Amino acid sequence: MTRGVDPSAAIGQMPIGIAGDMLPLDPILTEGVSDAMGTMHYPLEIVFDYNAVPVAVVDQAPLPGMARWAPLLPPVADISLGEGGTPLLAGDHFAPLLGLDAELHLKDESRNPTWSHKDRLNYCAVGSALLAGARGVAVASSGNHGVSAAAYAARAGLGCIVITAPKTPPAFIDMIRAYGARLIVTSANRRWECLMRVVRETGFRPVSNLTRFHTSAAPGPEGYKTIAFELFQQLGRRVPGTVIVPTGYGELLFGIAKGFDELQRLGLSDAMPRIMSAEPETGAPLAAAWRSGRPAVEVPVGPSSAASIASPVSGYRGIWAIRRSGGDALTFKEETLLSMRYHLAHVGLFQEMSGVAALA
Repeated sequence: MTRGVDPSAAIGQMPIGIAGDMLPLDPILTEGVSDAMGTMHYPLEIVFDYNAVPVAVVDQAPLPGMARWAPLLPPVADISLGEGGTPLLAGDHFAPLLGLDAELHLKDESRNPTWSHKDRLNYCAVGSALLAGARGVAVASSGNHGVSAAAYAARAGLGCIVITAPKTPPAFIDMIRAYGARLIVTSANRRWECLMRVVRETGFRPVSNLTRFHTSAAPGPEGYKTIAFELFQQLGRRVPGTVIVPTGYGELLFGIAKGFDELQRLGLSDAMPRIMSAEPETGAPLAAAWRSGRPAVEVPVGPSSAASIASPVSGYRGIWAIRRSGGDALTFKEETLLSMRYHLAHVGLFQEMSGVAALA
């Protein structure tokens, strides 16, 4: 049985990167807000009344189960699979290898229920859909996100449609089907068109993007804030100097940055770490947008072993995270990625290629 997580201190939705009034929490908008020309879509975020958040909420052990952070999450039904509470591992082996004279730590998000950070997003995205009475959820994904959405939809008792591309690894296909989701395989460039049609014809809530520049519904990325809350506790109530984040569309980057921003708002820290994105240099749309001063761009993408973050488009959430934290947009070479995976495996940590991006 699911239950509503209460109390959330959320009070509305607000566009990021473009002027606009605060909107009510219901309905959750799924296509962002476009500019006056209709050429750029900006995402929304959930707005909170921080005066209603007890500081003790953040000052707790970083254990699995995200309901513990409820006041700082959007209103959701509690469909936890034990996500979060992932370990922070000493990275001493890598500091000399990388020429660093500093503490280095590795946050291992592969310990989540479906083995990826996407579980934090789908706890909020699918939990929000269930609370709102949605019949089901729909997602376009090449792997991790589809698996995670299917798992949380199964937990919630909701229907799930996953739209994926022909080259999706068979292991992901098997997992999606095992969770009972319906699978649609189409060409990579038709996935968004197909998702839009599915959403309009079924009424299912989309838990991935519907627009050219990534503006997926606001509840999901809020789940990533819990990584910042956990890091703060795992480092002994300290804020790290720099956090490097594998980056595709920039939602994870945004969530972590917003989490540290909220620690400051609540008076628990007086510093903000630099948030750095890590993208394959064969594409890197966020790096291109950051360097050109644009809110988002589309770029050609060459082959990369880090396929799940080899995105042709960026979204404004990533720009917000870098700007708010004084960070930067980094890229990595394919040979460096392969080398770092080798070194990770030889200290007992085997990761899919996208999970190695921050070290690369």
